[in-house]
Amino acid sequence: MYKEIKALIEKEITLELRQKYALNGMLLYIVSTVYVCYLSFRMKANQIDKITWNTLFWIILLFTAMNAIAKSFTQERYGRLLYYYTLASPVGIIISKIVYNTLLMLVLALAGFGVYAVVMGNPVEDIPLYLASIVLGAVGFSSTLTMIAGIASKAENSATLMAILSFPVILPMLLMLLKISKNALDGLDRASSLDEVLMLLAIDAIVLVLSIILFPFLWRS
Repeated sequence: MYKEIKALIEKEITLELRQKYALNGMLLYIVSTVYVCYLSFRMKANQIDKITWNTLFWIILLFTAMNAIAKSFTQERYGRLLYYYTLASPVGIIISKIVYNTLLMLVLALAGFGVYAVVMGNPVEDIPLYLASIVLGAVGFSSTLTMIAGIASKAENSATLMAILSFPVILPMLLMLLKISKNALDGLDRASSLDEVLMLLAIDAIVLVLSIILFPFLWRS
């Protein structure tokens, strides 16, 4: 199983490197969105508070995740999926997709935070905690949206269906991430964010287990 997952992840990375416009397009999306926010809030006059700064960042990250992960299954042609069906197990497929999308989201999220902090200023007082919230968000978005992308790919208008299905799961996750990152912005004691961190870890674990259990049924269809 380990060799199978490793080979599938290497395949995903190889395809991404061959299609450099995909990753570059997402980075361009982040940079351009941050620049539009900079112009809109006239940062030269420092007309933005911490709450707005934090909310804007997570909105950008959420839409980046939606655009980056939505193509997980839709970009795969039917013939290629049939080829995978004969070679790999469904558990290996879904785990490799989740791991790859997590790595992709970590790159995009950390790069986005760097650009955002440079352009919009960096009011974060507890940077390690804020980076931890970014990692938790990247893992949570990746695991949740990958499974939902697999479900949505089986129907027409997959992008619309993915947005509808992901909203009930992403919303509570996003609220907890906003609270953790706000605590990091204010420099509060890290113990005050412990409950939210444990809850996010629990949600990530539940989504991963459900993906492993349910995806084989979806894969057979």
